[in-house]
Amino acid sequence: MSYAVDFVEVSPVGLESSPVVEALAGLRANEARYFKNKYDHVFTVEPASEASEIVDWVSGILKDERDIVIASPPLEATRFEVEGYRMAYVFYQSGLSINVMYALDDAGKRAVGFKLSDGMEIPEELASRFKFARQKSKLAGTIRGSYFTIKNEH
Repeated sequence: MSYAVDFVEVSPVGLESSPVVEALAGLRANEARYFKNKYDHVFTVEPASEASEIVDWVSGILKDERDIVIASPPLEATRFEVEGYRMAYVFYQSGLSINVMYALDDAGKRAVGFKLSDGMEIPEELASRFKFARQKSKLAGTIRGSYFTIKNEH
């Protein structure tokens, strides 16, 4: 069952098994606010068990591009299109959020972004490969993020 993420009344619905549930809910709400304000898009997620196609697409990009396999189980996922970009998000039990920004135009930008919820450790599979910059969020506290550019077709 899908869930429209509310960024006014932040809810942990669907993320309850995460050890950083409140921070992950805030991170998810932060993304919802961004897409609502910038694109007037309602950020709607569904359980990862019902979104295997999305989770598999994101996992396939990670594996193919950088030989990365995320150890934490996925909790929720979403995919949508805005202004010529296919966007996909997967939220993991550890507090990790991975997003894929994939331009539909071959000349456009394509990248994978990682965001770490406040209070979580950098996952072992990412720690030695990426440096994480910090940003403050009213909804999510301190978010640490990093990214890489996608080189192949997916």
